[in-house]
Amino acid sequence: MLHKTKNVLLAGLSAFIILTTQVQAITPTPQMIEQFKQLPKSEQERVARQYGIDPSMLSGSANRAVNVTNPTVVEPRQNQSNEQQESAKKSEFDFNQDSDKNQLKRFGYEMFAGEPTTFAPVTDVPVPSDYMVGPGDVIKVQLYGKESNEYSLTINRDGTVQIPDLGPVSVAGLSFADLRQELSKRIKQQTIGIESNITMGELRSIRIFIAGDAYKPGSYTVSSLSTITQALFVAGGVNEIGSLRNVQVKRGGKLVGSFDLYDLLLRGDASGDINLRSGDVVFIPSIGGLVSVAGEVQRPAIYELKKHETIADVINMAAGIKQDAYPKNSSIERYNTNGLKTIINVDLTSDKGNNTLAKAGDYIRVKSASNQYEDAITVVGAVVRPGKYQWKQQRISDVLPSIWGDLLLSADLDYGLVVREINKHGDIETLQFAPGEAITSPNSIQNIALQPRDKVIIFNFSDDTQNRFELNSLVKQRVSKVKSLKSDSLLDADLFKAGFETLDNTVASKYTNQIAGVALNEPTSEEQTLVSSEVAKMLSNLFEDRDLIKLSNVMSRKELLYPIVTKLTQQGNSQHGILIVAIAGKVRHPGVYPLTNSAKVTDLVKAAGGLLEGAYIERAELTRTHTTSVVSDIIHQQVNLSSALNGNQQDNIELKGRDMMTILTTPDWQERKVVEVKGEVKFPGTYNIRRGETLSDVIARAGGFTEFAYPSAAVFVRESVRMQEQLEIKKLADQLRRDIATRGVSKDGLSINYSEAQLMLTDLENIKAVGRLVIDLNALELGIKEADVQLEDSDVLYVPTIKQTVAVMGEVQHPSTHRFKDGLTLGDYLDMSGGPRERGDEDRVYVIKANGSVMIPTQSIWFNSDSQISAGDTVIVPLDTEYKDNLTLWSQVTQIIYNTAVAFAAVSGI
Repeated sequence: MLHKTKNVLLAGLSAFIILTTQVQAITPTPQMIEQFKQLPKSEQERVARQYGIDPSMLSGSANRAVNVTNPTVVEPRQNQSNEQQESAKKSEFDFNQDSDKNQLKRFGYEMFAGEPTTFAPVTDVPVPSDYMVGPGDVIKVQLYGKESNEYSLTINRDGTVQIPDLGPVSVAGLSFADLRQELSKRIKQQTIGIESNITMGELRSIRIFIAGDAYKPGSYTVSSLSTITQALFVAGGVNEIGSLRNVQVKRGGKLVGSFDLYDLLLRGDASGDINLRSGDVVFIPSIGGLVSVAGEVQRPAIYELKKHETIADVINMAAGIKQDAYPKNSSIERYNTNGLKTIINVDLTSDKGNNTLAKAGDYIRVKSASNQYEDAITVVGAVVRPGKYQWKQQRISDVLPSIWGDLLLSADLDYGLVVREINKHGDIETLQFAPGEAITSPNSIQNIALQPRDKVIIFNFSDDTQNRFELNSLVKQRVSKVKSLKSDSLLDADLFKAGFETLDNTVASKYTNQIAGVALNEPTSEEQTLVSSEVAKMLSNLFEDRDLIKLSNVMSRKELLYPIVTKLTQQGNSQHGILIVAIAGKVRHPGVYPLTNSAKVTDLVKAAGGLLEGAYIERAELTRTHTTSVVSDIIHQQVNLSSALNGNQQDNIELKGRDMMTILTTPDWQERKVVEVKGEVKFPGTYNIRRGETLSDVIARAGGFTEFAYPSAAVFVRESVRMQEQLEIKKLADQLRRDIATRGVSKDGLSINYSEAQLMLTDLENIKAVGRLVIDLNALELGIKEADVQLEDSDVLYVPTIKQTVAVMGEVQHPSTHRFKDGLTLGDYLDMSGGPRERGDEDRVYVIKANGSVMIPTQSIWFNSDSQISAGDTVIVPLDTEYKDNLTLWSQVTQIIYNTAVAFAAVSGI
């Protein structure tokens, strides 16, 4: 049964094939392929051989995708030598004014930015019909029909192929299409019942020459299908002076073609990329004229120039002009006949400018358009949508029509500014208005008519309620040295310690960290000053910076005013003065403000956010600089602030430039001050204090001590003392650093142990002051007034429980804490800790009492019974200064380190 089925399949397939072959070579149909697959493999081969069918077509393998990969024939070129790199750096340094020129690269050369190795072109590609066959090519001939044969015929040197039983056939000078036609005709004429299928086999190799300014000129063996561009890749492209626009092919000493690579690179036109023949010479002449194109073009580069090309042609090579370009004001730098540079202005929007002939060495610069907006209004600050708006004969209420829809809830409805340019120099003036009244009463004078290029600024009433995360992130990105921002203003504690330095010291008080050695605040580092300068430059461009405009709704009043105050300061002169005023004292936003037109005392108070609680409204002080042609004087003038606020125009004085108003504080007014009492008192907690209240008063309010209290070891901490201690530690560290540096050799001729000295110095610099103030609560209980202390804000009192220990620290054999025993002396406790070490100074042993005071025993009192130790005391054995190379500061350093350690141990219980 199986044999019968096989015969049926063969008969059907053979009949179909015979009918098909009478017309043309077989192209199997899907039905034939399915029947063919059912035959045994030996039968498949026989049928395919007999009827001239490619077995891969019948098996379906012809439909499979063939992955053809090009071998890696080009590697990155070698880097420039060190001398070339140094020369390039030197050239860039010498001509830094033309840095944009140095950044331009030659167009098209990156196509050949490789180092050639071998050239192995893919041969598994279709052969075009116009391919010119020649000696060495292999022709595959399949004969089928009455007889089946397959031949691989190589074209001989004389240009003939030998077909068995048919004789030689001349194919010299024929294309592949003509060869197929000629051989098929010859076979059909000389044989009966046999059809032919002719394909190309292996292609011959040809030898070509690459000469001129190629990267690696020479003789190369390539595929007969190679073209000009493939030959260029063989040689690694062109060198630094090779032309891309005139690659020539010479055959037999005659020019047979040339190829402009710009046609391929710019337009994708490869029609000039002709096939090469054996013996062809690909010649690369030296480069023609070069022209540079920079500025607002899509592809700035250096381009090769042909004759009669215009500026428009060069701009097209650069892919055209960008949208933000200003082509009317483009320029050409060109050398004249005297060897000097000249500038030629061209209008690239006109035919005359575009038709200007380009010359070798030209440098074409397409200028950019201005970033300035024409007739635009800028709205910044506490608005919902800050940004640029079109101007069209409008007022403030037209730009901000709704309080609820256009202003933030935090907006100050009593103070806004309009900044207006008054001349072509960019000088400005400021107009003050009340945003709330301008919006709700469009007919009021507050609703100012706007002009082109006006800036409208709306301020937040309070600067403490804004989420500044995005703004701080932007500052960190732009100013690399900013690590963290803690304050609510870029101009305050973190960055601008000095505030606005726009007026003299009277108005803008410069930051001072100490006066006569008394600490006032933390010092400003050099890095902070640098950061402040960078942030200042950024804020000066507020009205043109899109990112800052977007985030202006969270900026503080000082930040929004900064570019205005800076500009007013810069435009001030001897004739008009500086139109800036300042206000200090009990107002919400003290600082420097622009002097608006006809501004009065009440306007300045509104600008500062109004008066604070505790402001003295019966009298304010106005300080004015009165200048004549001979002398300048300072005048103090008293202002009845209450009368001015109530509408009395006589007291509502009109302000002048450099005026400064001080809002006084109501006599005996006191801000809320608190102290904290902890530990063994009957009512521990936080207590409000009045001015002049003492420690004994607060202890009495706390109900006095409990039965477990140990007043002798009480700890009292004050912030002002801590700041003073920290300043002294810094001064001592600086003095110690100088002492170490100047004492190269000790008195014994031995070098100082700098490693130990540096460790000690590091310990000293890392000390954080505690601020403990020594108090005597026992004397206070006895009613001794001299022991009482007047309290300050944030003072802390801690009364511990009864102490039962004595600590021994420093240079002893075994530093430890011992249980207090009545009757034991200083020497006893030292013996209990193993006694002093060799490095210890036995003559300078001292005791830090439980209340923080220091007791220094005399040398004769060591083992005297009078040297009693109390519970809570700490015995210190300091380092011997003689052991430390006789540095005079060691005694002070070690004492501070030990004392601070004891103080920290005491305060840690709070």
